[in-house]
Amino acid sequence: MRFEDRTDAGRRLAPLLAHLRGQDVVVLGLPRGGVPVAFEVARELEAPLDLLVVRKLGLPRQPELAFGAVGEHGVLVLNDDVIEGSGLRPSEQQKVTQAQRAEVERQSHRYRRDRAPVPVAGRTAVIVDDGLATGATAEAACRVVRGLGAGRVVLAVPVGTERTVLRLRRAADEVVCLHSPRFFGSVGAWYRDFTQVPDAQVTALLHRAADPAPPDASPPAPSPSAGELPPANREIEIPTRHVRLAARFVLPEGAPAVVAFAHGSGSSRHSPRNRYVADVLNGAGLGTLLLDLLTTDEEDDRHNTFDIVLLAGRLRAAADWLRRETGLPVAYFGASTGAAAALEAAAVDSGIRAVVSRGGRPDLATPAALAQVRAPTLFVVGSLDGRVLSLNRLAADWMHCDHRIAVVPGAGHLFEEPGTLPAVAELARDWFTGHLAFTPDVYRHAISDGDRGRVRHGPGVTGRHDG
Repeated sequence: MRFEDRTDAGRRLAPLLAHLRGQDVVVLGLPRGGVPVAFEVARELEAPLDLLVVRKLGLPRQPELAFGAVGEHGVLVLNDDVIEGSGLRPSEQQKVTQAQRAEVERQSHRYRRDRAPVPVAGRTAVIVDDGLATGATAEAACRVVRGLGAGRVVLAVPVGTERTVLRLRRAADEVVCLHSPRFFGSVGAWYRDFTQVPDAQVTALLHRAADPAPPDASPPAPSPSAGELPPANREIEIPTRHVRLAARFVLPEGAPAVVAFAHGSGSSRHSPRNRYVADVLNGAGLGTLLLDLLTTDEEDDRHNTFDIVLLAGRLRAAADWLRRETGLPVAYFGASTGAAAALEAAAVDSGIRAVVSRGGRPDLATPAALAQVRAPTLFVVGSLDGRVLSLNRLAADWMHCDHRIAVVPGAGHLFEEPGTLPAVAELARDWFTGHLAFTPDVYRHAISDGDRGRVRHGPGVTGRHDG
């Protein structure tokens, strides 16, 4: 038995836990690989999803042997037998514990942001990971949730070694393992796609579980009247001068800004790639507007999809509407031809806080417009998309604002390769959140040549500055 990926594993594992449906359950995913599996389990059980941030305490000279574990809320679990048998000195114990406590705090802040942990005291805690090899982290997790007062502990994994599963039955009240081969190898060997789960995906899944999106088929809601906050997380219509444009609007509570998406030719607000990026931005607390810049009838005329002036005008109308109705600053995310529309729109709107282009065609914007853009701009291009990368570099040469080109290794034009779209989402998230305080006129004059040369890279991403 092999799984396509962690989502497939979670969907296959979930039915084995159906007996817990209707009980007071909280599903806890071990970051990072356990979270996509846990997401599917939580959805099947209709139970809340949370992280279980836990770190095992390994002996300094034998890290694979744990003498305890630490978790959130200062939970500390020690194995006195290991401590006594190893001769671990108090100073060594304290040093390891302090280091792992700091890592727990760092991970908790990175993934949770300001979201409080779901209480587990007195509840059935279902701990989920993507597999069991040595089982040390899973065992530590079981000990930590008991320390948090869980009434019952269930450990659930898609695959694990036969010996480890048997041993962990002493740590958990119940162990559910879909596949337990005698000859195991490694966890990754049982997945066709075992790409490392990026932080952005963890954050996005937690957000989706806490605030699930409505079905795509739901009918568009009428646009709110002036002065009334638009409905968060639903389909709406944006009024423009001549037509009303369908859009999917998500506004997390306390959002500091809204990112309007301009899709490429032949795409729409239902684009799975842009929706993935939007989910990641929502997880970081940003609002998003996935907007159809053309009506259904207009899409039939191929000329309209390359009418950058028309698309830019409608994007500006959407930005005006967002500022009027929410009172929040606006940024743009453009893909393919939508990137050109975003830059043309930003050229005449000094209030736009930032622009991100994914596999964009900024060369379709006029040189005059590119030279007038004030918003910090990030161009994200796949390393395998040579022609578009060249076009992005040529377009960037016209720009005078702060801008970067980030090249995602192993990515093609559509970022369909494993791990490449999450890299795009992380880059966009960091760019937007890093420029929320941007004031165009002040920022333009404050940047020194040395500052412009700095490039921040996401995981597995190379970059260059072309200013």
